[in-house]
Amino acid sequence: MTIPITARHSNFAASLLALWLSVGQSQTAIAQTVSSTSTPIQHVVVIFQENVSFDHYFATYPNAANPGGEPIFVARKGAHPTPTVNGLAGPLMTHNPNSVQPFRMDRSQAIVCDQSHDYTGEQQAIDGGLMDKFVELDGTTQSNCNDLGLGKGLVMGYYDGNTVTALWNYAQHFAMNDNFFSTNFGPSTLGHLNLASGQTNGASITHDTGNAGAALLNGTVINDIRPAFDDCVPSTANTVSMSGLNVGDLLNQKGITWGWFQGGFAPSSRKADGSAVCASQHTQFDGTASVADYIPNHNPFEFYQSTSNPHHLAATAVNMIGQKDQANHQYDINDFFKALNAGNLPAVTFLKAAAYQDGHAMYSNPLDEQTFLVNTMNALETSPFWDSTAVIIAYDDSDGWYDHVMPPIVNGSSSPADVLSGAGACGNNADPTAPMGRCGYGQRLPLLVISPYAKVNYVDHSLTDQTSILQFIEDNWNLGRIGGSSFDALAGSLFNVFEFENGGNARKLLLDSTSGLPQ
Repeated sequence: MTIPITARHSNFAASLLALWLSVGQSQTAIAQTVSSTSTPIQHVVVIFQENVSFDHYFATYPNAANPGGEPIFVARKGAHPTPTVNGLAGPLMTHNPNSVQPFRMDRSQAIVCDQSHDYTGEQQAIDGGLMDKFVELDGTTQSNCNDLGLGKGLVMGYYDGNTVTALWNYAQHFAMNDNFFSTNFGPSTLGHLNLASGQTNGASITHDTGNAGAALLNGTVINDIRPAFDDCVPSTANTVSMSGLNVGDLLNQKGITWGWFQGGFAPSSRKADGSAVCASQHTQFDGTASVADYIPNHNPFEFYQSTSNPHHLAATAVNMIGQKDQANHQYDINDFFKALNAGNLPAVTFLKAAAYQDGHAMYSNPLDEQTFLVNTMNALETSPFWDSTAVIIAYDDSDGWYDHVMPPIVNGSSSPADVLSGAGACGNNADPTAPMGRCGYGQRLPLLVISPYAKVNYVDHSLTDQTSILQFIEDNWNLGRIGGSSFDALAGSLFNVFEFENGGNARKLLLDSTSGLPQ
């Protein structure tokens, strides 16, 4: 028995299509910048979610348990079967070297504890490549969350296509990569900075409450810290600013429209001096309390003065979204949908869900995340821009959830924070002239590409990382590279997941946001 598709959900795409038709052809190109691209893709939308390892969502893909009462996922058979991935099977599933064996979690267990995932701890859990210390060194015990009675053993849990149903359907209908890694070991701030610039070095402390140094190593960010140019950072928080360029700067130099859209960015109020307060909040699907919708260190462009919007000023008009004005390319997530409905989709769009829908364990979950992903994808697929759009769904870090693949160390580091290859070392190829504290790649993460030009029912095994997304944007719009020690120069290409020669063969896939099943 599958979860029924309600009339509300089944009418979602139809109502959006009707809205588009009512807008009229003359309104579908408001504020658009027609730019020369190296591919037929004129619009890239990056949906950057939170804290999921590859095995945590795709360990058994494409084989789901399909118990009664949950949405069913069935792998394709016949001449074009659904390909397998480098997942969990055989001894890795039943005789795993970790002290707790991998186990399936279902939809009733969607809201669970956050795991440990700092720069040093993730290296320790890998245990020199043995991949056997996740329970002891990445698992956490907390009193205020659901650990399913397993304590640190929760870190070995995974979901399948009966819970992350939409993602499995997108993977089967479009393309995914099972060899995609975080650029460095460590938590959210690093993943976001690498997405924007491929660079975690160049940080300067702007506010220190006494322990800001724990997040920095000689100017390199190694753990979470908040941005300097943001009113919504608490006065008690440590902050840093970043030097150098980011992809927003490169896009601005070419006059290409772009924007970062984040849930909760619009101020809930303002202080007497006009500074922004970001206090909007939602609960999770079962009523469990979440955190504030807006999390400042999840906005990488607020670390750079050139691309920041400290007071969270709104765009001067809907047709200015993506353009240069007082918003400086930083917007609320609702502004994305307003612009899309008005016929305005920037060339490059970064989407960050409100916290309760970003997939991060404890304050979010895969079911609320699915609602956001499906509603966003349905809106894009029923828009006039779909024929020239590529959507990339990726994650900022693994949260410490177990993944069995030893990451390739393409950039070594020798510092007190490194332990992978022994005390003070991570890898054997550390360049003594390069910034330390940037050991990577880190843990393996999911990556999906949804586009008319995506290869259909395809799994790419090419080595890629978070800066491969940055590199694809750079190459599609001929932006050049960030320069310095940015990882964009090392990144593997995403072009393998696309099929440009035949004009694009992937058809639209509209899903139900509750079940994740096709409408």
